[in-house]
Amino acid sequence: MDIPIDFDSITDTFARADQEGRSFLYEYEVYSLLARSGAETPPKSSFIPKGARSSDEQLMALPGEKAVLKIVSPFIVHKTEVGGVRIVTKEPNQIRSAVRRMFYEVPERYAAWIQQNPDGAPVHYKGLTGNALTAAVSRDVRGVLQVQFMPPDSDTFGNELIVGLRHTREFGTILSAGLGGTDTELYARRFRKGQAIVAASTAMNDGQSFFQLFKQTISYQKLAGLTRGQRRIVTDEQLIECFESFVRIGNFYSQANTNAPFVIEELEINPFAFTDYLMVPLDGMCRFGHAANLPEKRPVVKIDHLLHPKKIGIIGVSATRKNFGRIILDNILAEGFAREDIIVFKQGQDKLDGVKCLAGLGMLKEKLDLFIVAVGAAQVPDLVEEVIRLDAANSVMLIPGGMGETQGSKDRADGVMAQIDAAHGLDPSGKGGGPVFLGANCMGVISKPGCYDTWFIPEEKLPKMRSDKANRTALISQSGAFMLHRSHQCPELRPAYMISMGNQTDLTLGDMVHYFKDSDQVDVIAVYAEGFNDLDGLMFCQAVKGAVLSGKEVVFYKAGRTLEGKAATSSHTASLAGDYMVCESCVSQAGAIVARNFSEFQELMLLSGTLSLKPIRGNRLAALSGAGFEAVGMADSIQSDDFSMELADFAPETREAIASILAAKGLSAFVTLSNPLDINPAADDETHAAITGILARDPNVDAVVVSLDPLSPAMQTLDKTPVKAFDMHQAGSILDRMTQIVSQSQTPIVTVVDGGRLYDPLRDALMDRGIPVFTVCDKAIAALSLYVQGRLRADAIRSCEGVEPVL
Repeated sequence: MDIPIDFDSITDTFARADQEGRSFLYEYEVYSLLARSGAETPPKSSFIPKGARSSDEQLMALPGEKAVLKIVSPFIVHKTEVGGVRIVTKEPNQIRSAVRRMFYEVPERYAAWIQQNPDGAPVHYKGLTGNALTAAVSRDVRGVLQVQFMPPDSDTFGNELIVGLRHTREFGTILSAGLGGTDTELYARRFRKGQAIVAASTAMNDGQSFFQLFKQTISYQKLAGLTRGQRRIVTDEQLIECFESFVRIGNFYSQANTNAPFVIEELEINPFAFTDYLMVPLDGMCRFGHAANLPEKRPVVKIDHLLHPKKIGIIGVSATRKNFGRIILDNILAEGFAREDIIVFKQGQDKLDGVKCLAGLGMLKEKLDLFIVAVGAAQVPDLVEEVIRLDAANSVMLIPGGMGETQGSKDRADGVMAQIDAAHGLDPSGKGGGPVFLGANCMGVISKPGCYDTWFIPEEKLPKMRSDKANRTALISQSGAFMLHRSHQCPELRPAYMISMGNQTDLTLGDMVHYFKDSDQVDVIAVYAEGFNDLDGLMFCQAVKGAVLSGKEVVFYKAGRTLEGKAATSSHTASLAGDYMVCESCVSQAGAIVARNFSEFQELMLLSGTLSLKPIRGNRLAALSGAGFEAVGMADSIQSDDFSMELADFAPETREAIASILAAKGLSAFVTLSNPLDINPAADDETHAAITGILARDPNVDAVVVSLDPLSPAMQTLDKTPVKAFDMHQAGSILDRMTQIVSQSQTPIVTVVDGGRLYDPLRDALMDRGIPVFTVCDKAIAALSLYVQGRLRADAIRSCEGVEPVL
C-alpha cells in the first residue's frame, strides 16, 4: 500500500518539542503529524496564545459558521470533562468571550476535579490545594486552539472511532481501535471481550491484518452500516489506509527500531468522526520519549548445551546433609546421567558419592556444557565473574533466590546482569559472548532427552516415574512451584522437558520458545508466564508464530491480570488496552491457545498432547450422554466471551444409523434424535461406543464429546470388582471399545467420566491409552472449544503465510 509518510517532518516536530523541554505534542502539532502521515486531512486550526489580541480577520479565517475552541495545556488531557472544549458561533466577539471564560473557568474546574480525584492528578500538581492549585493550573494554560467545525454525518451511538498507539515495555508498540468518544472506557467495560476494542502488535501486523481484527467489533458493524437503521459512513479502504499509516508510524518510532530518533509513548485520536466519507480527527494527544538501551543479543544457540549437556558441573553439594545441592546431584544421577561426566566443585575432597571433585573452576581441563550453581546468593556475583573470565561453561543454572525478588537484592541482581550483558556484548552476532544463564531463583530443568533432573525436591516428596515414556511436550514456567504442582497433580502430562525460568536474569521466555520452535523433540510448547523482560513479550510472540508455522501447538497462561498502571496513564488507549488485554491479544494472535485458569492450562496441555495429530476441520460439535443434565449442560457451554462452537446438524445417514442402534437396544421410545443426544441411562457400553463411532464418521461433525455414564448399571466402568457386568477390563467394555474407536478415528473424541474417586482407575486407563478424559462435561466443552478455536486460528495463520495446515 502506497502511503506517503513524511518521517523527516514528523521527526522535526518531535525535535522542536524536545528542544523546548516537552515530551508531548500540542493538539495542533498532532494534527500536523496526521497531515504528514498520509492519513485524511485534519481540520484547519489556529492557535490563540494566552494574552494575545487576535484580530477579527484572524478569528474569522477558518471556514464554517461555527468554531470549536479547545484549551491548550500540557497537563489537561481529557478536556471535555472540565469545560475545555466549546462550540460557538463563528463571530469575533463570541469567540473572544468564550476564550476569556475558558482561561478562568477551566483551571477552576480542573483544580476541583483533581481534589476529587487525587490519584489521577499529574505529579506536577501533587500536594497543591485550593487557590495554589488553581493558580498552578492557570499558569500552565498556553492558550486556546480554534478548530474548524466539521459537523459529523451522525451523532448516534457507534459513529465515532478511537485509534491509538501505545508503547508497552513488554510487547513494544501496540495499535488499538474501537468505539470512540467520551464514553469509550464505559463501552470497553460493558461489551463482551473484543467487541468494543481490539489491540495488536504493530510489529506483527499491517493495515490489512489489523482491519480483519477490527471487523469483529461493534464499531465496524456501526461504521459499515451493518446494523438496523444504520448506513455506511466510511469505506473499508479508508480504514485500512488509516490502520496502515498508524502501523508504519508505530514501527518507525518504536523501541524495537534500533534507529528510531524518538519513541512514541502514546498517540491517540479520540475520536475520528465522519463527514461525507471523510475521517475527521476531533481530538488528539501524543507523548514521546527517547529510545532506551536494550540488552545485548543472547547466544541462544547455547540453550542446546543447557538442555542436552555432555558434561555437568555443580557447586554447593554437601557431603554430610541433604541440602539443595546434594538433592540435585542425587536427582541427576537417578535420571541416568553418567557419574564420570559430572564434576562436583568442593575443596578438600576427591570424590563424593562416586563423583569426581575439583577444588575450583580453574582446575577444569575441558569446558563444561552446564554449570549448576546451588550456593547462597551472596557468592553468585563472584562465581559469575569467574565462569565468564575462565570461559568455563556454555551454560549456567542459577538456583539461588535473593537475586532481585526483593528491593534489597536488586543491586546484586543488577550487578550480575551487567556482567552477563557485557560478556554477550563481546560477540554482537549473538552466537558467542559468554555462557547463557538460566535463573536465578529457579528450580532448574528436567530434561528427559538430556537424561538429567536438577529439581531440588527429594524423591520421597515427589516420586517420579523415571522409566515412563515422556510426551513430546516442553513445559516452560516462570514459577518452578507452578510446574511442580501441575506435574504432581497431573502426572499424565509427562513433558519431555520441564524448565523453570526463575527471574530471567539472562535467558527469557522468548529465548526458550525461540529454541523449541525448531526442535525435533517436541510437538507442544506450554508456557506459564508472570511477566516478560523489556520487549521480550514481542520476541515471545514472534517465536510463538514461528512455532505455529513449524506445525507446533503452543499453550499459554499469563498470571497477574490486573490492569496495572491504569490510574497512572493519561490516555483512553492505555486504559482500554490494559496490560493483560494486550498480552492475551498479542499471544493469541500469534497462534497460541490461551488458558483462563490453572486447571484449564493443564487440560489444554493434555488435549494438545493427545489430539495434535488429529485434523480440526471446523467448530461443529456432537455431544452424547446418558444423563439428561449433562446433555443440557453441554448445550449451555458452547458459547462464551472466549469461544463459540456450533452444535452439528447430523447427516441423514447418521440419524438412520443411530436410530437403528436405538431400536435394536429397545431405547427408541426414550430417546429424541437431537444434538446433544441424551441416550438414556439404560444405554450400555456397546450403545455408547457405537453411537460415538457413528458421530465421529459424520462429515458434518468436527469433534465429539461423549459422557461414559460411569454410575449407570448398564456400563462396565469399575476396576477390581467381582461383578463381571461392571468390570471395565472385560472384553467389550467401554474402555475396550473406546480405545478401538479413538485409535481409528481422525475426528477428535473427548470423554467425560463424571463420578467419584471410585472411577479414577477408568480415567487413568483412558488417559494411558491416549484418550482425553474430563470429570465434568462443561469443563470438557470449554477446554475442547478453546483448543478447537486455537487450532483453527493457527491454521489460518499458516494459510496467510502460505504454509499447509497441519493434518
